[in-house]
Amino acid sequence: MESVAIRFCGDSGDGMQLTGGEFTNTTAAVGNDFATFPDFPAEIRAPKGTTFGVSGFQIQFSSQRIHTPGDAINAMVAMNPAAFKMNIAEVEPGGIVIANEDEFTKVNLKKAGYAQDENPLDDDEINRRYQLYRVPISRLTRESLAESGMGSKDIDRCRNMYALGMAYWLYQRPLENTIEHLEGYFRDKKGLPEVAEINVRALKAGYHFGETAEMFPSQYTVPAAPMESGLYRKISGNEALVLGYAAASQLAGTEIVYAGYPITPASDLLHGLSNLKHYGVQTFQAEDEIAAICAAIGASFAGKIGMTGTSGPGLALKGEGMGLAMMLELPVVIVDVQRAGPATGMPTKTEQADLLQAMYGRSGEAPVIVLAASSPSDCFDSAIESVRLAVRHMCPVILLTDGGMANGAEPWRVPDMSTYEPIEIRHPTEPNSEDGFLPYLRDDETLARPWVRPGTPGLEHRVGGLEKEADTGNVCYDGDNHDAMSRARQAKIEAAQQVIPPIEVHGTVDSSTLVLGWGGTSGAIASAVAVLEQEGEAPAFAHLRHMNPFPSDLGAVLERYETVIIPEINMGQLSLLIRARYLKDVISICEMKGRSFHTNELAERIRTIMNGGEA
Repeated sequence: MESVAIRFCGDSGDGMQLTGGEFTNTTAAVGNDFATFPDFPAEIRAPKGTTFGVSGFQIQFSSQRIHTPGDAINAMVAMNPAAFKMNIAEVEPGGIVIANEDEFTKVNLKKAGYAQDENPLDDDEINRRYQLYRVPISRLTRESLAESGMGSKDIDRCRNMYALGMAYWLYQRPLENTIEHLEGYFRDKKGLPEVAEINVRALKAGYHFGETAEMFPSQYTVPAAPMESGLYRKISGNEALVLGYAAASQLAGTEIVYAGYPITPASDLLHGLSNLKHYGVQTFQAEDEIAAICAAIGASFAGKIGMTGTSGPGLALKGEGMGLAMMLELPVVIVDVQRAGPATGMPTKTEQADLLQAMYGRSGEAPVIVLAASSPSDCFDSAIESVRLAVRHMCPVILLTDGGMANGAEPWRVPDMSTYEPIEIRHPTEPNSEDGFLPYLRDDETLARPWVRPGTPGLEHRVGGLEKEADTGNVCYDGDNHDAMSRARQAKIEAAQQVIPPIEVHGTVDSSTLVLGWGGTSGAIASAVAVLEQEGEAPAFAHLRHMNPFPSDLGAVLERYETVIIPEINMGQLSLLIRARYLKDVISICEMKGRSFHTNELAERIRTIMNGGEA
């Protein structure tokens, strides 16, 4: 097969994220291209066996270049009735469904919301529609580990490895990578060789079941993808951000200070960066979101690179602090890993509805630079770019990612860091005028004020949240000065266009239609355009990283196209900005379903618009 999308699903305690992660690691080692979609509940301890506690992990792996975790599922492994119920509709007709029939008891069926005496495994329509395989995974796992001497609770925790072994056999994946990981983690790191042993035995038992049971009529092969030579690793968006900011610290020769408060799905930034102290990274877990942004401001005032991370609700709490950083004109980086809102919303689902908050969510005229990463691997370069722009223009920079790319993973070619330009940081040591040191005297090119380390002799100065007098930085309530300083701070943001690359247009460049995207929709848009290319009616497409300011040539690019379509996982926020800024009518394709667009659905909606219909 050219590509396969497989989903593992079960209770939140069934280890589905570990199962999917190990399948992904093995797929990476085999050399397939892949994209993943972890999907887990927001409830910390949902009642066992209920639909509220279903956890899933989807991976699409391919012999060709892919951009999404797939639309329809080719194969599903369901560990209980609740997982079966929540995921069966997304399996393609004729797709493989492996159900752990031991868990389809009357009690568990009732917990999952099935009617009395209703068992979906006995449903004629289900059996006609799918290749359904009823496998007693729980019983077989216990039988395979009966002589291990371990308790029933420990043995039952190995069911996911038994299921993984079956999947490895079905798609001809090697066992060695997972065995090495299990032994390295449980035996060497945790000092639990007996736990490592039973997991390895369950994995092998599942594989041998697929080999000897004669239940499955076929095995499937997905050849390795043609990849550019180099060193690769699997990487998620949050992992790429962690490495990106550590790399930025090295490129700048300055310590990064990350101040954060735990919030889904941004917490892994704090976890990851806290392990990189040996790379000049300092971390501080604050008592709340407001304390985190204020600590980051303090770090930047002290001459280090202050940064913080959060999700939409935390970005709202940080609003006043970001306004202060803008007024102080200090380089502070804020990462917003967007999730479905408003309020607490759906904290484990993805959305890109914080764009307007990032642009305008502060009191007064408080412009900041806004970037948006487009994929898990792009988070690395976007992280470096956010630091580079923050210190170049002495201003806050907001980097938008989202839950889908934060937790999703793809292959990443480890870059040659010698190809990256150093991040230039200048801390003056001499007065900058004949009148002494003027803390708000601006650089002619970047319009940034000087970044002085506190205690530098002769460069003493004050900072604060009150309006500043031009050049001197003294408190000033003069209306003309306030107008001039507000315009100067806006001009400083716009000056970033000097180093923002021109927008790249791909696909059928001479088409009359342009599909314009931003953020985590890049994979879905590229895949949808590829579908249309195969049908001979492809549009051009482009993707934005720089949201404020926009690339300087964006207006000219938009004018070349009769129809501009903007797909977004919100209610049309970029469309609103494009209409206001360029007076260009655009057509929005919007949905908010807690995930990115499905490729075929998006392709159909773009096709309809190109043919004169309504999306």
